[in-house]
Parts: sequence; structure tokens; C-alpha cells
Amino acid sequence: MRSAARVLLPLAAAGLSAALAAGLAAAPAAASVSSASPVASVASVVSPASVASAAETWKWGPTASSDTKGWANGYVRSGSSGLRIVGDLYDAGGARTCSWVKIKWLTDRGKYRTAAYRNCSQSTPRTFTVNAGYMLLAKAMVCRGGTTRITGKCSRWERVWTQGG
Repeated sequence: MRSAARVLLPLAAAGLSAALAAGLAAAPAAASVSSASPVASVASVVSPASVASAAETWKWGPTASSDTKGWANGYVRSGSSGLRIVGDLYDAGGARTCSWVKIKWLTDRGKYRTAAYRNCSQSTPRTFTVNAGYMLLAKAMVCRGGTTRITGKCSRWERVWTQGG
């Protein structure tokens, strides 16, 4: 989505401020601006409230395993190629145990996709990223396990993002 300021600024810079002011004469702010400053006339007509940000962000979490020794939180960000789920996975378990996060999302084509990430380091969180594309919903579950697989003590599926709220 292009913002109005992005589309109108090249026109104003090219010396078409008179044509631009005539096209926007219905706007009350355009009548009070002098034609000496074409950039100021465009900036005053397009308010910051009318220009939407390119990316929106929704926070999720924290989601903890049933024994509370592993937890995850993060955000979902919209972009030009769909949605991206980003998060941090923390591990507070003992020796030879790991925390796992499992992400499940429903694509706009009706297919479920999953991704799983593990963290075996109790000192540093692991950042994970899922490029989910255009999806309808996403859920996360945090579990405990070993270095190769999830062994149990999982949380319930918690909603990360849903289309429409």
C-alpha cells in the first residue's frame, strides 16, 4: 500500500504545485497554504493520522510449559509477503533437558503448517522466526524435551494471532 504523501511528493517536486492545488482545492487546508512551498502544501493536506504504517505488530505470550521451566514470547509482524512470527524461547531446566516451542498456523489455502524450535542453553534465549505468509490463525505450545525430541510437560495451545482479532 502506498501512502498519499509518497505518491504526491514527486508531483510537487516536479513543479506541478498549481495543478496539485487545483486538484485538492476541496480540502480546507489546501486553500490556506501558499504556493511558494509545494512540499508544505502536500504535508499539510496529508495528515500523519491518515497515513497508515506499513507494518503492524501484535505481541503474544508469555507461554510457559506445564512445569514452568520453559517459556516463550514474541510478536507477529505484517509485511509485504504476509505475516512473520518472531519470538524468544527461554530454558530454565536442569542438565540434559531442553525447552521446545511448537508453532502451528493455518494458511489462507486451508493447510496447517508447523515449525518446532529448541533451546538447550539456560543462559541465553533462542530467537526464532517463522515466515508464515498469509495465514488465518497461529497457535504456540511450549514443551520440555531432550536434544532430539519433545518428551512432554507441554502447555496447552495458546493463540498467537487470529485474523479479525
